[in-house]
Amino acid sequence: MADTGQIISGYKLRGLLHTGRESQVWEVVEPTSNRHFAMKLLLPEFASAKTERAKLFNDAAIGMQLRHENVVHVVKVNKSESTPHFIMEYFASGSIRRRLISKDVKDKEFLRLNAKKIFKQSATGLAYMNASKFVHRDVKPDNIMCNALGQTKIIDFAISAPLQTGFLANLFRKRKAPEGTVSYMSPEQIRCELLDGRSDIYSLGITWYEVVTGRVPFKGASVGELYRKHFAELPALPSQYNPDVTDEFGAIVLKMLAKKREARYKSFHEVLMELKKVKVFKSDKVDEDMDAGGMM
Repeated sequence: MADTGQIISGYKLRGLLHTGRESQVWEVVEPTSNRHFAMKLLLPEFASAKTERAKLFNDAAIGMQLRHENVVHVVKVNKSESTPHFIMEYFASGSIRRRLISKDVKDKEFLRLNAKKIFKQSATGLAYMNASKFVHRDVKPDNIMCNALGQTKIIDFAISAPLQTGFLANLFRKRKAPEGTVSYMSPEQIRCELLDGRSDIYSLGITWYEVVTGRVPFKGASVGELYRKHFAELPALPSQYNPDVTDEFGAIVLKMLAKKREARYKSFHEVLMELKKVKVFKSDKVDEDMDAGGMM
């Protein structure tokens, strides 16, 4: 098991940032330059596991191609047999999930005060990713980082994939079991269909819903029940769970959650244009977007 002070591939482990089921993320220092980075490292029991290694290296390969202020950038990958890892930019922050589950009232207030900024930046990062011909496929609060200033970055490309379209792509692709996080998966992702950016729009819609209400729109006692609700149950307006949420913002989220992808926004650009027109919460003052450009 990795430990503070250990040196791996020339980087000194400084502090543990996150532990997942298969990996850890460490703050590390490059001694030669004294620059700080983050290292995603497979846990020892998964270091030789084919599936986990493939996901780690997919995460790294896509992250190395993406360069945007709202998407974490990967700078180096090491395919060591004993300590497979990659190095990415260090972003001093926690995930939206951490704030959602926090018992500290300040974290809830932070999300309320910074919601519009977080929503705008998360949609912008995913717009760039989709424009770069990738579908994230695992958008959720755990994979959106946000620092104390409300600056936001999309992370974790372990199951992200190149955008594939057309009849031949659909004909020759291999069907697998659904990959992703059940509570946030679009209906077409559950069906293992070819995905485009509208699947990420659905997942981000669920994420926004959870940020403003404290709960996901669909809950179930089993995976099958959740699948059924994604396919057939209409979500309640967010204002049903939080009366301070505006109906205008609620309407945006519900369109993002349309069952048929054709009924959703065509792209994150459309989402951003609609988001610019509305307040998220009734108690908010008129925000900068609306002041600057008026009701677009």
